[in-house]
Amino acid sequence: MMVQAQLHCLCLFTLYLTTGYGQEGRFSGPLKPMTFSIFEGQEQSQIIFQFKSSPPAVTFKLSGETDGIFHIQDGLLYHSRALDRETRAVHKLQVSALDAHGATVEGPVPITIEVKDINDNRPVFLQSKYEGSVRQNSRPGKPFMYVNATDLDDPATPNGQLIYQIVIQLPKINNVMYFQINNKTGAISLTSEGSQELDPIKNPSYNLVVSVKDMGGQNENSFSDSTSVDITVKENIWKAPEPVEITENSTNPHPIKITQVRWNEPGAQYSLVEKEKLPRFPFSIDQEGDIYVNQPLDREEKDSYVFYAVAKDELGKPLAFPLQIRVKVNDINDNPPTCPSTVTIFEVQENEKIGSNIGTLAAHDMDEANTINSVLEYRILDQTPKSPRDGLFLVQAYTGVFQLALQSLKKQDTPQYHLTVEVSDKDFKTPCHVQINVIDINDQIPIFEKSDYGNLTLAEDTVVGSIILVIQATDADEPFTGSSKILYRITQGDSEGRLGIDTDPQTNTGYVMIKKPLDFETAAIHNIVFQAENPEPLVPGVEYNASSFATFNLFVTDVNEAPRFSQQVFQAKVSEDVAIGTKVGNVTAKDPEGLDISYSLRGDMRGWLKIDPVTGEIFSVAPLDREAESLYRVQVVATEVGGSSLSSMASFHLTLTDVNDNPPRLVKEYTGLFFCYPLIEPESLIFEATDDDQQSPRGPHFTFSLGSESLQNDWEVSKINGTHARLSTKHTGFEERVYNIPILINDGGKPHLEGTVSLPVTFCTCVEGSCFQPTDHQPGMPTVGMAVGILLTTFLVIGMILAVVFIQMKKKGRDNVENAQASEVKPLRN
Repeated sequence: MMVQAQLHCLCLFTLYLTTGYGQEGRFSGPLKPMTFSIFEGQEQSQIIFQFKSSPPAVTFKLSGETDGIFHIQDGLLYHSRALDRETRAVHKLQVSALDAHGATVEGPVPITIEVKDINDNRPVFLQSKYEGSVRQNSRPGKPFMYVNATDLDDPATPNGQLIYQIVIQLPKINNVMYFQINNKTGAISLTSEGSQELDPIKNPSYNLVVSVKDMGGQNENSFSDSTSVDITVKENIWKAPEPVEITENSTNPHPIKITQVRWNEPGAQYSLVEKEKLPRFPFSIDQEGDIYVNQPLDREEKDSYVFYAVAKDELGKPLAFPLQIRVKVNDINDNPPTCPSTVTIFEVQENEKIGSNIGTLAAHDMDEANTINSVLEYRILDQTPKSPRDGLFLVQAYTGVFQLALQSLKKQDTPQYHLTVEVSDKDFKTPCHVQINVIDINDQIPIFEKSDYGNLTLAEDTVVGSIILVIQATDADEPFTGSSKILYRITQGDSEGRLGIDTDPQTNTGYVMIKKPLDFETAAIHNIVFQAENPEPLVPGVEYNASSFATFNLFVTDVNEAPRFSQQVFQAKVSEDVAIGTKVGNVTAKDPEGLDISYSLRGDMRGWLKIDPVTGEIFSVAPLDREAESLYRVQVVATEVGGSSLSSMASFHLTLTDVNDNPPRLVKEYTGLFFCYPLIEPESLIFEATDDDQQSPRGPHFTFSLGSESLQNDWEVSKINGTHARLSTKHTGFEERVYNIPILINDGGKPHLEGTVSLPVTFCTCVEGSCFQPTDHQPGMPTVGMAVGILLTTFLVIGMILAVVFIQMKKKGRDNVENAQASEVKPLRN
């Protein structure tokens, strides 16, 4: 035994030396508190540390959580078996130094052994098979079940970090995954495709194979496990409920539950949204999804409601599409019939046949149409008056159609009847009032007071609008009705409509008047036939006869009238460049009496025209100019030759069309054009041209060029558009003076015309952006020297004048002093 112990010590010492633990500092040292980290699973007899003693200590003692694994011998701390972190992760040891007698001279000192993890444990699912369920159309990404696995390795290291993965989905339709798993938590949820496509009718269940790997799934040496997951697909319960029917005016306590909605999972937040904005919304929903009506409804106010139920998650996001809720309000008989008006008025013609329809009384009931609550029944309660007998009328019970019952009526007997009609539904009765007016029929024809209104002679120039005759007919039908109103018309003798007849609506008197001028030359005698008729048609069997007709003879006398032009305005169009003597138009007039006519012109202010006095042809007698007057207006006078020499007048309008006869020109006189001298860089200016000729809708198209080839080295003209161009300098070496630049402008017309214009451009010294030009000496104006001489001479003259004045003033003052002195010595006179 002693030999074995000595051999073990020799082995440890050899291991100690070969592993380098004999080096001072890192693997050996004095006794002090220390912590060591050792991987689990290492081979046995591994030296941890060499403690060195100082006298009187000669040996060491180990205690604590040694578990029969840790030992100390000759100061060498070692373990004799492999460590297991899953058995004990930390070993708390104490080491003491002993002297030769076994007494503690130092310590005990705490020594901590931390067992470091290695991946020596595989993950294991808590269940070999999982079962879960999900509803169709559930929200994608929201977990509906979890799978869990454990690993005994340290979770703080990759050894214990687990990754979940769906390996198999059965069935897998169109190679699309309907399920997904959170690789860290094992939470299983639907994909977007699964939320849309899951259908319990097509596939009521699915099977998944889920794997779990440690090492974060990133190491090929990681351990794994798998489990089976059976998933049942349940029907989506988020569906619109059946339409709800509510009886109006309910007396039950409110609110009343009428229907409900449910989301597939608990925790949804419910709300209602109106489809149309209402003054009051009578519905509500609680957080269980129960929908209530909060107050009695009135079908006559609104017979149906449509709104939406919404489910949201805890963040306020919609979980699915809103559900439409339909509510129908059922009717009760709570409204009596109403009459269409206070009094309903019908008319019936006298002599109307028995059974004829008179009219329809259309009463109304606000209750629901086409139900027993709105079926109305009609009954006549009373007739006033009852002459010639009672029961003259009847009403159809359910249509409200009134008919003549017993006999025809006569307006002369009774012109008006009043009926009281009862209108009832199954619970209510309402009296309505009907008035029936008996109206006259047109069974009498108008009759003229006399059949012949004699003869009348009028001059053909009688004023239009003059009343020439009064006629009268009478009608025995009821006054002021369509049957008795009389309209007059002329049936013969006035084919040109020169006469008209107006009727007095109160008296039926007809007033014959002149509507168009009479014309002796056209018709000297008019044999007129009048007819009187009613606007209402006559009843069958009655016809107009000779009593409704009358005659009248109108004789028209001749009056000498002025000639008449065939039209009041004659128009013609010619080109402005027509040759002198060209016929440009003609006018025509006739004399009603057939006399010859002579034509003349008035208002020919420019003297451009003349007229043939016999034929009325108009000729040019001078050059025409559209630019001076494009529409030339003159008056034409037609005078009868002989007789009274009466005349009349018409207008002649001559439109002149343009020819290209005006060369282009500048739109204005360009003055004050200048460039600052000296030029620093080439300059330019813009000018505009115009043309007095008529322009096309697109405007003129002028071309521009220099008028002299000698200027081409100094100047350049470039076209901007059809009317504007730019004149530019080609260099900067110009003198300080005025340059007159000729510009050639072509109008491009047919034929084309050219015009040469001149642009004066001054090169001058500029002061503050303006051209400064010294004034040249003008004859009669003084030069600067002359001006200075004149000024000095003026000052000299003024100085001489002042000197003379000063001397005179001084002399006068001296004389005054002398006189004063003399007066002082002069004796006073008595």
